[in-house]
Amino acid sequence: MKNTLNILTLLGVFAFTITTASAQSAATSSTTTTTTTAPASPVIKTTSVSSDGTVSTFSPNTIMVKTTSAADPVSYSYSKTTTYVDENGNPVAMETVKSGAPVTVYYDQNGTTMVATKVIVRKTTTTTNSTP
Repeated sequence: MKNTLNILTLLGVFAFTITTASAQSAATSSTTTTTTTAPASPVIKTTSVSSDGTVSTFSPNTIMVKTTSAADPVSYSYSKTTTYVDENGNPVAMETVKSGAPVTVYYDQNGTTMVATKVIVRKTTTTTNSTP
């Protein structure tokens, strides 16, 4: 009986040792991590600016605006999210933008692409000089 008890105790200690060693091994392997970093992608900077001028062409894809600061008209693309307003901020129809209309174009510049986000259509003003 004493030998049986010693053998059972020895088997219990042995089983406990194996279980503890396995648990430690599992814990060690679960805490080991490998981190791989991908190369950084280039950052594209977007800048929002505005420009004043007169519409020279309004086509289904672009608005061409003649400004005083550039010799050639500047081309802006536009999208369904582009808003069109008057000088007071009231919405106007996109058809209001036509050749000869004075406008302020707010746009986002992403690299070389300029996308109109808001177009303010100003009233056409005429000035007359009266000489006495």
